[in-house]
Amino acid sequence: MNEDVLYHFSLSTSTHDFPALFGDVKFVCVGGSPTRMKDFIRYVAKELGLDQPGTDYPNICEGTDRYAMFKAGPVLSVSHGIGIPSISIMLHELIKLLYHARCSGVTLIRIGTSGGIGLEPGSVVITREAVDPCFKPEFEQVVLGKRVVRSAHLDAQLVQELMQCSADLKEFPTVVGNTMCTLDFYEGQGRLDGALCSYTEEDKQEYLRAALAAGVRNIEMESTVFAALCRACGLRAAVVCVTLLNRLEGDQISSPHELLVEYQQRPQRLVGHFIKKCLAAA
Repeated sequence: MNEDVLYHFSLSTSTHDFPALFGDVKFVCVGGSPTRMKDFIRYVAKELGLDQPGTDYPNICEGTDRYAMFKAGPVLSVSHGIGIPSISIMLHELIKLLYHARCSGVTLIRIGTSGGIGLEPGSVVITREAVDPCFKPEFEQVVLGKRVVRSAHLDAQLVQELMQCSADLKEFPTVVGNTMCTLDFYEGQGRLDGALCSYTEEDKQEYLRAALAAGVRNIEMESTVFAALCRACGLRAAVVCVTLLNRLEGDQISSPHELLVEYQQRPQRLVGHFIKKCLAAA
């Protein structure tokens, strides 16, 4: 095609010089909230010694309110919204952006929040495999009326590198485990506090304990499609999420706001350390 319009980023190959803007990108970090991703780019810029007094990090996607994108040196920070459809759209356009920019050797990491299973709030989970609600490491999508299933395995070496970074920091509990990706925050995750609920506390506990037995340590709503698309496109990828509660003990997030803010910074600190360590070794 003569022009590729990345509509949801408000970017186009005919109006933007992708190699000039993004050609040096080596790390892409994605997360749900635009505010959180701007906070992350500020944090990582400071960690890498790129932050100067008065420096601002403008939203590269300012022509749209769908997603936000920020850049500091070789790091791109992008919001993806909530759930599989939202992150899927973002990833398609992000992967095309990297292609048009002629980037190479790029690592993608999703940083976010989740509900833990058998973990104390504030624990960080590095995902071994992203699994569906039936505990299968795959992502299913209907394409042209046909069921297409893609693997949701993640890069095992990258998992170990991130775990080593947590050991370097010694700041918070970190585990490696499977992450269950659901289509919904309420019924899809076995919550009892949604507008609809057709099961009991006993049913919920049985399901969550089965998930735990299958190696699931946390639950969120984006990891399977993230893992599947990155794997299908040959991109090194990881998922690093903090747990905000132990789902075996309840459904509602009741920790004080200040504590939740600190929890949400934990994946950022871990991934920031990883990026800094990689660049130092390059």
